Amino acid sequence: MDKPKKSLPEWLKVKIPGGENYLRIQKMLRSSNLHTVCEEARCPNIGGCWDRGTATFMILGDICTRACRYCAVTSGKPLSLDPLEAYKLSKVVEKMNLKYVVITSVNRDDLENGGAEVFAECVHHIRKRLPECKIEVLIPDFEGKKSALEIVVGVSPDTVNHNIETVRSIFPQVRPKGDYDQSLKLLETVKSLDSASVTKSGIMVGLGEQIDEIKQTMKDLVSVGCDLLTIGQYLQPSSKHIERVKWYTPSEFNELADIGRGIGFKHVVSGPLVRSSYHADEQHAALNLDVKDLTPV
Repeated sequence: MDKPKKSLPEWLKVKIPGGENYLRIQKMLRSSNLHTVCEEARCPNIGGCWDRGTATFMILGDICTRACRYCAVTSGKPLSLDPLEAYKLSKVVEKMNLKYVVITSVNRDDLENGGAEVFAECVHHIRKRLPECKIEVLIPDFEGKKSALEIVVGVSPDTVNHNIETVRSIFPQVRPKGDYDQSLKLLETVKSLDSASVTKSGIMVGLGEQIDEIKQTMKDLVSVGCDLLTIGQYLQPSSKHIERVKWYTPSEFNELADIGRGIGFKHVVSGPLVRSSYHADEQHAALNLDVKDLTPV
């Protein structure tokens, strides 16, 4: 494995955000006291996504009860929930006139159902304002609570996404408060609650995993009925986070996409800057149209 380098490969360099739509959306979010994973997780695609008028909203506050070693989101003791969060979110989604919205959250292990009710409220309010808008929920593991999943699946989001993040051998180092098999069980339970649900997961690479381990994780996901997969490069947020071991090249990401499709995913998006919610609207559309590939980013 190559040693981490300070400079980014050319294929990972992106334009500094600051376009008209970016500034407009930033102002809108600030005035509504809403958060996006785009900002909190320091996503490299924030400029491109915001400029094209899309965003992934992060509910339940901006402080996580866990401290996953890959994640840039602040961890600690969360603040009280905003009882108007779902209403405010739906208003912003309406102002942006979104055709597809992704809703994710911090982990809230301090709440009985991990905040599942707020996910459901958000779906309800958005559907009330924009009935044609497709909604993807990118959910935490809810500590494996079926009751929480029943609440979320019960409002029929168009896609239920839960990222397994990495291979089994590295998982305890990356998500020490999570559980590899619990994440698989979560995706399986979604299908058991509603067989028509579209399920999705994501893997980040570059943490020292072997190709055979990636293949096995793909097989594990397909075995529980996971439909969609995203694969992207792990970018170490700071020296305090788990170390990046390898830069994958664009051609290696293409190879991983081919492997994933061969294993049985209905659709795979794989590229250096791919994140689970990046161009999620296109991936959902490609699934419905049976399109084999999207251009990796």
